Amino acid sequence: MKKTIIIDGVEIPFEEGQTIMDAALAADIYIPHLCHKPGLSPHGSCKLCTVDVNGRAVSSCTMPAEAGQEIANNTASLNEARKTITQMLFIEGNHLCPSCEKTGDCTLQAIGYHLGMLDGHFPQFYPRREVDASHGSLVLDRDRCIMCELCVRASRECDGKDVFAISGRGTKRQLVVNSPTGRLVDSDIELDDMAAHICPVGAILIKDHGYEVPIGRRTFDLHSVSETDLDEVILKKTKHHDQEHETAEKEGGVYGV
Repeated sequence: MKKTIIIDGVEIPFEEGQTIMDAALAADIYIPHLCHKPGLSPHGSCKLCTVDVNGRAVSSCTMPAEAGQEIANNTASLNEARKTITQMLFIEGNHLCPSCEKTGDCTLQAIGYHLGMLDGHFPQFYPRREVDASHGSLVLDRDRCIMCELCVRASRECDGKDVFAISGRGTKRQLVVNSPTGRLVDSDIELDDMAAHICPVGAILIKDHGYEVPIGRRTFDLHSVSETDLDEVILKKTKHHDQEHETAEKEGGVYGV
């Protein structure tokens, strides 16, 4: 007999060892998140995935699924709290969407749309963080980093390297490069590394590749962030070729638009 949990009144099965987030994604139920990717160790830092489990607030990406859990996810109060978190992420960095080449491919922006965010609400921080353009193929724009540590975990767990880390506290917290000089060019990161492609915002960008996909054809122009099967599209789509039948090619496969 399968074990089940209930999310917003819907009974879904789960397997031993799955988190609430794992079970929800397997059942095509969207729980907003930024710091989580299937296959990487759970982190629980962004708190967007907070749900109410039997009346207690928990991070769904770290909380194990257990039989009998009654979970509230898509509620007005939780979504309002998620919108506030998203607003704070926008104002504590320099996220100038109209001029960012990640517009339409940015998960933070897409979550803002999903939650009905219309402004930043809070005073803008305007941080001054170093941009590292030393690498031949990649640029690191720390102004846009949201400290999700996806690149940190991807480098360590998928690429078998340890290129990135988070250093400092409070407003001085920032992404650092583990190399003798602290520069990206002196690290062992390569263009094919998962860490080079996993950033949900515009903090890690591929050089000579900006604005290749036209407005209206980008990932979140065509899909809602709530679609739970977009990971392969987002992580592997690195090139776009305009085609007559509105099909875009990506390295490793094809996705339809």
